[in-house]
Amino acid sequence: MPALWIAHVTVTDAEAYGRYAELAGPAIAKHGGAFIARGGRFVQLEGCERPRNVVARFPSVDAAVACYESPEYQAALDHARGASERELMVVEISE
Repeated sequence: MPALWIAHVTVTDAEAYGRYAELAGPAIAKHGGAFIARGGRFVQLEGCERPRNVVARFPSVDAAVACYESPEYQAALDHARGASERELMVVEISE
């Protein structure tokens, strides 16, 4: 079943995070991921607010996790560490 990769992010170093974004997009696409939302308007109804929210759709939970664990994404993630505060989860879509 398809899955959503959901990230809530506060960017603390825009330059370094920009390098992450340049590398992360191709890594996500390589693993069958497609962005549904990247930034944009949101309304926080509960919990901690993060100013950047990203949602990508993957063919499966396994594909999303494989993307995260891939050398390409980990290389991208090296730029996000220390440049952001993030929560990331993968949620299976029940269709």
